[in-house]
Amino acid sequence: MTNSRGQKDRSDTSSRDKAVGFIPVHGGYANLLTYQRAEIVYDATVRFCERHFDRRDRTVGQMVQAARSGKQNILEASMASATSKETEIKLTNVARASLEELLADYRDYLRLHNMQEWPASHPNARRLSQLLRTPDASYETMRRAVEHPDPAIAANAIAGIIKVTNYLLRRQIAHLEQAFLHEGGLRERMTRARLRERERQNRTTPNGKNKQ
Repeated sequence: MTNSRGQKDRSDTSSRDKAVGFIPVHGGYANLLTYQRAEIVYDATVRFCERHFDRRDRTVGQMVQAARSGKQNILEASMASATSKETEIKLTNVARASLEELLADYRDYLRLHNMQEWPASHPNARRLSQLLRTPDASYETMRRAVEHPDPAIAANAIAGIIKVTNYLLRRQIAHLEQAFLHEGGLRERMTRARLRERERQNRTTPNGKNKQ
């Protein structure tokens, strides 16, 4: 940045010189739409299984675990993002795979109970999509749908949220892959940080003043 005389602002340079850290801000998983939607899916799945399955049915454990895996792997991916983009991408993909497995379970439930899966054009599916676009949509926003007394409606509603979550996860993974290609991982960030620090030191005289 230059001042009114066209001279370089040294305070601005100094500020940039100090920003040589290579571990970025991370762990903000609660702000990710994918995590927020996956949390709704997990809570809804626990309640759906309690209401519509015998607790001794092995399917209950499998569905709850798949829902939990989807949510927790998004969290873990976010926490790992600072030091390993590879791990972040891998865990985000595990989350997507777990939710795909859960979606198959809901489809099995609908098929085995002679219930129809809603197509995207179904009025209820369109209404569900509108609810999910509500700012700060939460479990409470979706409660009437995912806890509907008709299991066909509840299962379809949860399946619909899973579809949206996996769509968002696919986009998130694509973004992470592009970020990795353009920015690299921790090793590359460490190298850039070392080069910036070396450049800063080369601009500084032994008495700590910037070279003219």
